[in-house]
Amino acid sequence: MARLTSRGPVLGIAALYFLVPVAASLWFTIADADGISFDVYSKGLGSEGLTTSLLRSVSIGLATVALGLLLMVPTTVAVALRLPKLRRVVEILCMMPLVVPPIALVAGVATVLSWQQDLAATPLYGTFQALINRDFPLILVIVYTVMSLPFLYRSLDAGLRSVDLRTLVEAARSLGASRTQTLLQVIAPNLRQAVMGGAVLSLAMVLGEYSVASVLGFEPFAVWMVNVGDSEAQLSVAAAMLSLLFTWGLLLLLTALAGGRTRKTESRRKTTS
Repeated sequence: MARLTSRGPVLGIAALYFLVPVAASLWFTIADADGISFDVYSKGLGSEGLTTSLLRSVSIGLATVALGLLLMVPTTVAVALRLPKLRRVVEILCMMPLVVPPIALVAGVATVLSWQQDLAATPLYGTFQALINRDFPLILVIVYTVMSLPFLYRSLDAGLRSVDLRTLVEAARSLGASRTQTLLQVIAPNLRQAVMGGAVLSLAMVLGEYSVASVLGFEPFAVWMVNVGDSEAQLSVAAAMLSLLFTWGLLLLLTALAGGRTRKTESRRKTTS
């Protein structure tokens, strides 16, 4: 009881810290000289720039999550099973994006992209053009994948530590499962919550990232919000509120899906036992 009493003020302060800015932003978007109006939200939803930039950011975010998981899931599993001595090295490498400032990272990327003029007569010129495609800039997917490594690694590492991975793999292999089947049908279901946690964090990072996209000259959702804020402040804040609701909704959806599948798996285990 004493613990609950001591946690109350802390939780209250934390709630105020998160909810007061959200409430202030919401009031700023709906406050009008004539009272309360939601015209800015209807205008924002009908804005071509908002829809285009949001879809671009979501597509970049999904591609980032897919590429990051494709790299990190096999890597973390292989390190946990075969190369445990390299765990510290992999951890340090994955944590490096937290040490290197994004502006320093994008400065190096911009320098590399500037080489395309010198490679105009080579086949690599087409590769550079694909990387900086305005509709779907692959270079942002690559950079954001690097920036999302800390979130993916921490989430997957926690998930791997919570299961007896070696026993699961040995049992699957003894039953004739191939390595691919073991990874997709045995390991992946046990890492579902860890994968979803890392995916949500990575997607939220992509939706809110500004500096890299701005320096490279692209206009995803975060850059569009800042640009439109110079002329239409209410619309910019309304777009930020819609982005927040979208992220929260996605988090709740993924949490519900993970919880539902986990309960189904537990009920199947109980039925089988």
